[in-house]
Amino acid sequence: MMRFGLIGYGLFGRHHARAIAQAPGATLAAIACRTPETAEAARKDWPDAVIELDYRVLLARRDIDAVDIVVPNDLHEEIGVAALEAGKDVLLEKPLALTVAACDRLIETARRTGRVLSIGHELRLSEQWGVIKRLIDAGDLGDLRCVTFNLFRFPYRPGSGAWRHDPRRIGSWIMEELVHHFDLALWYFARWGDPVAVSAVGFSRGDDPALTEVLTATLQFRGGRYAVVTLTLTGFEYHLACDVIGAEGALRAWWSGGMDRTREADFGLTVQRRGASVPVAVPLARSGELFELEEQLRLCVGAFTERRALVSAEEARKAVAVCLAVEEALSEGREVVI
Repeated sequence: MMRFGLIGYGLFGRHHARAIAQAPGATLAAIACRTPETAEAARKDWPDAVIELDYRVLLARRDIDAVDIVVPNDLHEEIGVAALEAGKDVLLEKPLALTVAACDRLIETARRTGRVLSIGHELRLSEQWGVIKRLIDAGDLGDLRCVTFNLFRFPYRPGSGAWRHDPRRIGSWIMEELVHHFDLALWYFARWGDPVAVSAVGFSRGDDPALTEVLTATLQFRGGRYAVVTLTLTGFEYHLACDVIGAEGALRAWWSGGMDRTREADFGLTVQRRGASVPVAVPLARSGELFELEEQLRLCVGAFTERRALVSAEEARKAVAVCLAVEEALSEGREVVI
């Protein structure tokens, strides 16, 4: 059994705890909490786990093989480096870190210590979003021309201590969630190279560009290819749509739920190849953040055993760099060359 330590027991940390406990070959051995209140909740939920109020004490335990870090974005570098230095394999929630320099420090530490650092871009492990990558790579759509993501949702939850509304802690609302969709765009376009420039327009809460509530960002790739990512944080429910256009076909995927973390949602994926009279529905058994989290922890056990990352820090660094470039383009009102 791979013995996991969980650092962070907020709302999403509790979902991680259940995913670890359900993963074959894993056991939830210890949890580090930030407050006495969350520690008491963890003791009630997981009476067989050791509960700590200092993550350093958890990392010092020699019976912990791997740690799952689910903390506010500004703590990713500090705790991630400490975990790697303590000799633990690490699953670190996205974004990798808030600056490129912090990303590089995490990457260097993982290389130096020989530990595995995997980043929580779990949409890559999704049945729904993963099949799009397979269709692209199989050539079913031909030469890829454009990818669009449109996210329409309710405002962000404040989080413990309202960290999601503090730019010093979250980095930006662009970094908080769109890092997933930029990562997918980079993944889908991988064979055609990285983006060369970005532009963005949007509206912020107050005058703080970090708290952008409505945004459209365009990533330009070589050969006139492009991706468009749109965010609406002033909406309702949770709706994500994706269109992928190639020279030989197109597809549309969607996911809609009353909340983001629900197991009851409407989702689908249809493909129409050039010359076909009607689109074809691709069968999908399940889709959603909670399913993808459980798949991530299930696969993580085998990946750590095989000494590899599910999503490497080097790949996650690119998504962070795109987010930072979009922030720059938005705040300065100009196209930014990457």
